[in-house]
Amino acid sequence: MTESYWLSEPSEPIAAPLRDGRVDVAVVGAGVTGCAAALALAEGGLRVRLHDARRVAWGASGRNGGFALRGGALPYDVARRELGPDRAKELWRLSERYLDRMEELAGDALRRVGSLRLTDEEELAEVRAEFEALREDGFAAEWVDRFDPPLDDLYRGAIRHPTDGALQPARWVRRLAARAVGAGAEIVEESRVESLNELDADQVVIATDGYTRGLVPALDEVIRPVRGQVIVTEPLDRILFPCPHYARHGFDYWQQTPEGNLVLGGRRDVSLDHEYTGDEALTDAVQEALEGFAEQLLGEPPRVAHRWSGIFGAIDDRLPLAGKVPGRDGVWVAAGYSGHGNVLGLACGELVAGAILGRPAPELQLFDPGRLLRRV
Repeated sequence: MTESYWLSEPSEPIAAPLRDGRVDVAVVGAGVTGCAAALALAEGGLRVRLHDARRVAWGASGRNGGFALRGGALPYDVARRELGPDRAKELWRLSERYLDRMEELAGDALRRVGSLRLTDEEELAEVRAEFEALREDGFAAEWVDRFDPPLDDLYRGAIRHPTDGALQPARWVRRLAARAVGAGAEIVEESRVESLNELDADQVVIATDGYTRGLVPALDEVIRPVRGQVIVTEPLDRILFPCPHYARHGFDYWQQTPEGNLVLGGRRDVSLDHEYTGDEALTDAVQEALEGFAEQLLGEPPRVAHRWSGIFGAIDDRLPLAGKVPGRDGVWVAAGYSGHGNVLGLACGELVAGAILGRPAPELQLFDPGRLLRRV
């Protein structure tokens, strides 16, 4: 079935009656970032209208691997080197707070079961360096070097992040949207925004991650769409992977649902140039590689029940953009998570909303769009 396993879960329609007239803030994109921003803005007393070209959670927020991780796309030791030790700690602590914030809001859509960053022989020194950096700076991390088969045959060690989580991302974002509506936000689904000029709003938040193209030319230059493909098996007869696993710089990632389904994504590096695209098509090369890897993990060919793709936004320095768009009065962006949008998307949505409400948090400086965007 070529649809997201997460989105196939039955859900109640989100009743969001619309009113005529201008709004204080229009938010483009009803994924985790847009819904988080809409909730915070509505709770802050502003009139908010949330637009989506499809439906709530129908982009990357309902099509990812379901990982809720601390940090971001930069390994912690790399973040210390590139951002400096203080900013690296600030980023990591921000993600820890927003994992806790997600737990407050998500209910049973989030399970705090930890995660494993696995390493083969080739990555061993890199992963060990990240572990040592985390421990030096007082962050919870454990080194694991013994696994149940078949992981012993594939990996030399792993960092266990004990506070990370496994997520049903579509359920989570739908709940976030319902909270936003309950706070007074309006949602317009199946309404593609082709130009910001068509929005009747004092301010606009662009929260479309990898689906951003065409709204602001400067964003098109720095946010690169990337396709991620995923397969899901029929339920297995036992739980082999009790927490999310990822390896090879994120080119392999998998988890097992409470119902026993193996959710496995990645392998885009078998055809990397073709995966820098905004097209949600499936490709034989990546799908075959995913099935082959699943067979390695399971010891038998997988029984695939769902397969799909989604688009995320990648940025060269692997930090999101969150804040005012330079040279565009009243235009804000929160996008470009480089595959780590579940937690940072919540964070950036709330941070941008706080700034619009006149309460800018110091952490917003980490993601200043002005570092990359020319004035337009």
